Amino acid sequence: MDVGKRITQLREELHLTTNKLANISGVTQSYLRDIELGKKQPTVEYLSYICYGLNITLSDFFKTETDDALEKAIARLNEDQKKRLTAFINSML
Repeated sequence: MDVGKRITQLREELHLTTNKLANISGVTQSYLRDIELGKKQPTVEYLSYICYGLNITLSDFFKTETDDALEKAIARLNEDQKKRLTAFINSML
């Protein structure tokens, strides 16, 4: 996952400028811009600040549409199907 592109995507979905997100997150605008451009990689600590500014959790940050679709599909399975799916996944590890 490209962290910078993900931040940009989420920031734009919220109609936030880089400056506004930086202010909310407590990071400098230049640091945030460098992350979005792929020039720097944030530490977990700084990424958590940015997630705070985006009003999401770190888990939400790394969740993709594919993850959401998979979770929804699994939720529709009955208990026996879930057990068989778990067994299948474990057999692949």
